[in-house]
Amino acid sequence: MKVVFSQAHALHRPRSFIKAGQVAPTPEIAERATRIAAVLGESGFEFVAPREHGLAPILAVHDAGLVDFLSASYEAWKQLPGSSDEIVPNVHPGPRFRSRPTGIVGRVGYYTQDTACPIVAGTWEAVRAAAGCAAEAARLVCDGAGAAYALCRPPGHHATADRAGGFCYLNNAAIAAQALRAQCMRVAIVDIDVHHGNGTQEIFYDRGDVLFASIHGDPSGFYPFYSGNVDERGAGEGRGANLNVPFPVGSGDTEVLAAFANVMACVREFSAQAVVISLGFDAHEKDPHGAHKVTTAGFVQMAESLGKLGLPTVLVQEGGYLHDELGSLARDFLVAFEGRA
Repeated sequence: MKVVFSQAHALHRPRSFIKAGQVAPTPEIAERATRIAAVLGESGFEFVAPREHGLAPILAVHDAGLVDFLSASYEAWKQLPGSSDEIVPNVHPGPRFRSRPTGIVGRVGYYTQDTACPIVAGTWEAVRAAAGCAAEAARLVCDGAGAAYALCRPPGHHATADRAGGFCYLNNAAIAAQALRAQCMRVAIVDIDVHHGNGTQEIFYDRGDVLFASIHGDPSGFYPFYSGNVDERGAGEGRGANLNVPFPVGSGDTEVLAAFANVMACVREFSAQAVVISLGFDAHEKDPHGAHKVTTAGFVQMAESLGKLGLPTVLVQEGGYLHDELGSLARDFLVAFEGRA
């Protein structure tokens, strides 16, 4: 399995986000990706850089206004008197506010969901490179590879068509899934990140050609709070092509693997021709940000099940925050997926 990776991810170096009302150091740091890459390199995985795909794969799932905002916001922000080195919103529009502002402060609030997606000088280059990794992994699979792993940073599954949020700016998994649709009639996205992929759900919610199936911590008391419930089943042509299987916050292997079994049954029933895995490791028992207790053995079991589907697959890195076993966890998952365990 080839690993698609860009060193440009390290240009995105945010410092903080708001947690429990306090300014806290962000866990979405460059070493997340470099740690995984180092272990995979030592384990003999082949690395490739993404080719230049332009903006077409991004604009296939994202609003042009969001793309323009992400590419130009930092320069506009720095023209504000007394501006900070990273962009963080101080206002968001409520449901009764419908206009799209032109000023940078208003645009920051309009195009972001929360305070967990600060923008710094190198953010756009890193975000575009991450999207390029997803597009390149999809191209490899469309060209005949059985699977490819996009080591994306920043992650993407909280980004909606027109808003960044939750450490995510562009939706890498959605970009990969839409690219696979060029050759496959039915694509399943399996999201095993501990947080619900609200952005991916929203992008495909009214489509029947892409299944979104997610396991995640119960959103009644866990980020992203406002989506990921069992009654969200899709709309219009997408009715029945959206599945959420939340588990109690603090769950371990038993609860999470039971939820995963439901997702796998749905994927088989959907008769998918290709799969995108939103590969979050933040349910791991040692993750500093996820609050759950899944073991490495539990992740390996999920990997083996996904590999046994025997379908063309793009694996897209989502969450999973820095701890001593992060790199080996990613390696063990990919090895088990390929059946080399």
